Amino acid sequence: MRIALPHDLGREEVRRRLKSRSHEIADHIPGGIAQVDTSWTGEDRMNLAVGAMGQQVTGHVDIEESQVVFEVTLPAALSFVQPIIEGAIRSNAQKLLESK
Repeated sequence: MRIALPHDLGREEVRRRLKSRSHEIADHIPGGIAQVDTSWTGEDRMNLAVGAMGQQVTGHVDIEESQVVFEVTLPAALSFVQPIIEGAIRSNAQKLLESK
C-alpha cells in the first residue's frame, strides 16, 4: 500500500519533525498495545515495524521535497482492513507533521 501526503515544509523540516516525534507513532494505533520500531536508513527514509495482536506490519517512509510517501506491507490476514489503515495513516501522519 502506497500513501503520499503532500506538505509544504521542505525535506529538512519534515525530517526534523519525524525524528523528534517518531516515538509517538504507537500512540496513534488503536488499542494501545502496538510495539513500534523505527530506524533511519538514510536522511530521507525511516523504516517502520509495527507489531500488534500477533501481526507484523512493515514499511518505510520516504521524505520528498513536497510529499511524504508511506509504503506499507500488510500481511494477508490484514488485507481486509487496508482502507482503515490507510485512513489512519492519512490522519495521524498529518498530526505527526504538525508543529508542536
